[in-house]
Amino acid sequence: MDSETSNKIEETVLEILKSCNLDEVTELKIRKMASEKIGLELSDPTRKAFVRQVVEKFLAEEQTKAEANEEEEEEEEEEEDNKKKSSGAGDKEYDDDGDLIVCRLSHKRRVTITEFRGKTLVSIREYYNKDGKELPTAKGISLTAEQWATFKKNIPAVEKAIKKMESRA
Repeated sequence: MDSETSNKIEETVLEILKSCNLDEVTELKIRKMASEKIGLELSDPTRKAFVRQVVEKFLAEEQTKAEANEEEEEEEEEEEDNKKKSSGAGDKEYDDDGDLIVCRLSHKRRVTITEFRGKTLVSIREYYNKDGKELPTAKGISLTAEQWATFKKNIPAVEKAIKKMESRA
């Protein structure tokens, strides 16, 4: 296949890919649309393989862009979190036992950083009120720093699974 033809096919296929819903279109549909648009039969093995190569290269580039965007968003979120933490450094909240309250998930649930037997723990726990004091219940979990790091590393997978489950509903 000459370079003029391959350039024409590549430009047409890329134009189609950029304008269509990638979740709904197939390579066959792209090849047929390109064939109609440029007036060339693209079903012979050489042209078919070339179209596949253009599609795969485009999808790989889109995946790389999406991953880069996700990383940028994560970095921006981290920067925002760090700004909030540094601007409110004196605003830290501690419970009656001196444990740092990282956040309140609801009226009864919170995330705290605590020391137990010389180990730092991240606790996600329910609390109850007794005599004006908020006390922890047995309902919850405490993670060591190592367990927290493993959990944190897998948060994107959890978020992906949540989105998948919610899209089914």
